[in-house]
Amino acid sequence: MLVLGGSEEEGVIKPYKKLVDVSVGDAHRGGMKPITFVRQVIAACIYPELLHDNTLPADVKERAWRLMRECEGGSVGSYTDVCGIPYVKSSVSDFITRRDGGVPASPENIIMSSGSQTALMFVLNLLVDGEGPAQTGVVIPIPTYDLFAMAMEELGAEMVPYYLCEEEGWALRVEELRSAVRAGRLHCHPRALYVINPSNPTGNVQSRKIIEEVIRFVAEEKLFLMADEVYQDTVQGGGTDFVSYKRVLFEMGPPYSENVQLASFHSVSKGFMGECGLRGGYVELVNVDPAFMEKACTWLSAGAGSAVIGQIALNIMVDPPRPGDPSYTMYSQEVKFKKDTLSCNVRRVQEVLQDIPGFTCQAVGGGIYAFPRLHLPQRAVQRAKELGLEADLLYCTRLLEEEGVCLEPGSSLGQKEGTHHIRLCLMTSTKTLEVLLKRLQRFHLRFLKEFS
Repeated sequence: MLVLGGSEEEGVIKPYKKLVDVSVGDAHRGGMKPITFVRQVIAACIYPELLHDNTLPADVKERAWRLMRECEGGSVGSYTDVCGIPYVKSSVSDFITRRDGGVPASPENIIMSSGSQTALMFVLNLLVDGEGPAQTGVVIPIPTYDLFAMAMEELGAEMVPYYLCEEEGWALRVEELRSAVRAGRLHCHPRALYVINPSNPTGNVQSRKIIEEVIRFVAEEKLFLMADEVYQDTVQGGGTDFVSYKRVLFEMGPPYSENVQLASFHSVSKGFMGECGLRGGYVELVNVDPAFMEKACTWLSAGAGSAVIGQIALNIMVDPPRPGDPSYTMYSQEVKFKKDTLSCNVRRVQEVLQDIPGFTCQAVGGGIYAFPRLHLPQRAVQRAKELGLEADLLYCTRLLEEEGVCLEPGSSLGQKEGTHHIRLCLMTSTKTLEVLLKRLQRFHLRFLKEFS
């Protein structure tokens, strides 16, 4: 039993021993273990005396020495260049070039950040301007993760929503983008389009054909393209591989490759790294005009650069141990285990949900979430309305109170009126997932019975 409160006499006794929180994409919270090489290098950088410890592999020591040499005073406690450690930026540039089949990247166009959310805020801050009909509008997908919507509100941007098509596997449709921009121009000035690929929360992976259509659309509408690609290493197969917006843009050639302005984001928080707390990310700026870059440099000069430990983790993500290195075998095994666990979790959730009445779930092609739809009894919807709640929020609140499972209601992420969803993170240990599914199934059947 779990007791919530100061003491058993004061608290409320709950029929479970432990909370299961899969409401956010935090792999380590969900029971996944960190990658050994990452933690060894960071430990050696923080406490250099470990470099004299014979238990550390040689490549760990070499990487730590190299990274510390790139820091002022040879210490990770010093400030870095406001755009990031040059050595780390070069490693990110090389990674992007390899990923994109030789499409060149330049360290000068890469800015380190304390997580991708900080980079998104940075770019939004440079784009947002005006008031009333001249106020900057950002065209964003619905559903989308709530932190981005909150960032827009904080910076004074107007949200211009476009709805992903659930019936087509949460596909992005350019016709929907056109309708959204037309509607947005009635009350603001749409300046940017935000896309997430693979998607959070829906798990959709965009095909090359769709990406080409989006690029043609932003070129036609003269929109700044913001491509959030933090889930790029979590594609589950199914016929669609991840391809970056930058690669497609340059393979399309002129005029697109010369004129479309693009910001591409990546992070160590998501995917197989799962290092949410280390706060490491980057943005690559492509085809931005000189005035934008000048404004970016001025804005950055007011700060003190991004977290050094996050930059170290980012360097390892983009330049991991290679065949023949002492740490390569363990690193490869740990990454494979994480990716295999995610794939198994995706299959397991879809298998279980399809057998529970009142659930439908589109295929998860990538990312780390499932976003199933709840088909709730009308009495449940009416009860939620009486309480001043969205029906899926009532569902999630009851699930937390009765079974100790914390999920994200679809109403906080955006959804079509009259529909209800929940989001659950799949980057968890198998044990955590099985506990979650057992409690969810038990609660769901009880909830349906109560309101039938």
